[in-house]
Amino acid sequence: MTPEQALRAYTLRLGDNALVLGQRMVELVASCPELEEELANANLALDYIGQARMFYSYAGEREGAGRSEDDLAFFRPEHEYRNLLIVEQPNGHFGDATVRQVLFDVYYLLLLEALTRCSDARLAEIAARAEKEVRYHLRHASQWLIRLGDGTGESHEKVQQSLHDLWRYTGEMFEADALDEAMMTDFEGPDLSAIAAEWQKKIAAIVAEATLGLPRDVTMARGGKQGVHSEHFGYLLAQLQILPRSYPGATW
Repeated sequence: MTPEQALRAYTLRLGDNALVLGQRMVELVASCPELEEELANANLALDYIGQARMFYSYAGEREGAGRSEDDLAFFRPEHEYRNLLIVEQPNGHFGDATVRQVLFDVYYLLLLEALTRCSDARLAEIAARAEKEVRYHLRHASQWLIRLGDGTGESHEKVQQSLHDLWRYTGEMFEADALDEAMMTDFEGPDLSAIAAEWQKKIAAIVAEATLGLPRDVTMARGGKQGVHSEHFGYLLAQLQILPRSYPGATW
């Protein structure tokens, strides 16, 4: 794999993470616990989809084959998406979605911070724009997790179970593959081992403030980075792609 191919594939992966999480968050609209949260969630979802557009547009430009952001978002088969498994997990109840958000956003923020220092100027610029949004997203989700964990007995029990159920999808974040190594070697990209250590510290602090316990001895799931997804992903992709595939070339 050439450095050019690695950069393009890595940028595409970043877009996949943002798009899939944005799609999951769109599904939450009209099911949040209060009106203010409905509006906040819709705006957060738009932020992720906006980030996906930037990553996809750049990946398409680097590819040079004429594929647009829409082509990359809506017209690829399931195995070509390389998003992390955690972002495709079902929303479940509000506590599940909140825990998923915190676990991913701590990682994502650290990744974006590192990417702002990479040697590819365009990717660093996109990361800097996304970082500002994700910093707010993390603060918002963390406040909810603390509120739920340190709330009623029922809310505490539910988010503790959410944390246990979703923890198995966190190991994949830090397992460096060929793309991660190429980004480090050729573009001064993120060091996942350093990010893993910082992620553990930040998650432990948030979980402690929420009066929750960190899961122990959990068998990790993996495969998303290689295009091997959970059983939930096909349904998500079908909902995401049905309109553009049914009416190709349609415009508003």
